[in-house]
Amino acid sequence: MKTTLTGERCVACRKGAPRLTDAEIAGLRHEVPEWEVVQREGMPVLERAFPFPDFAKALHFGQRVGELAEAEGHHPAILTEWGKVTVSWWTHKIHGLHRNDFIMAAKTDAIYKTEAHHSVRKE
Repeated sequence: MKTTLTGERCVACRKGAPRLTDAEIAGLRHEVPEWEVVQREGMPVLERAFPFPDFAKALHFGQRVGELAEAEGHHPAILTEWGKVTVSWWTHKIHGLHRNDFIMAAKTDAIYKTEAHHSVRKE
C-alpha cells in the first residue's frame, strides 16, 4: 500500500502534547504494516527489524536512518547487529506515540526499499 506519510515532515512536539489514541494508532498502522507497536518500559513504541545479508550493509542502513533522524529532528533507537537493524520510534517528550513516529517509520521503510535494491534481502 502506498503511504502518504513519506510526504510529511515532523512537527515540533512539546512536552504535554497529546499522545495518539488507540483508534488513531490503528488508523495509521495500515500505512506502515510491517511495523509493530510494542511496549518498552511501559510505553508504546513503533518497532521493526530489517534484515540484511551482512553487517556492512546493516551498518550503512543504520547510518542512513541516522541521517534522516538528524534532518527531521526526531531520533530513534537503532540497534545494528550482523544481518539485522532494529529501529524503534517513539516520542520521548510525551512518552508515547505521535504522528511523527509514523511519518518516520514510513520514511525508514522508503530508505530500506532503496537499500534493498543494492543488496540481496534475507528474510
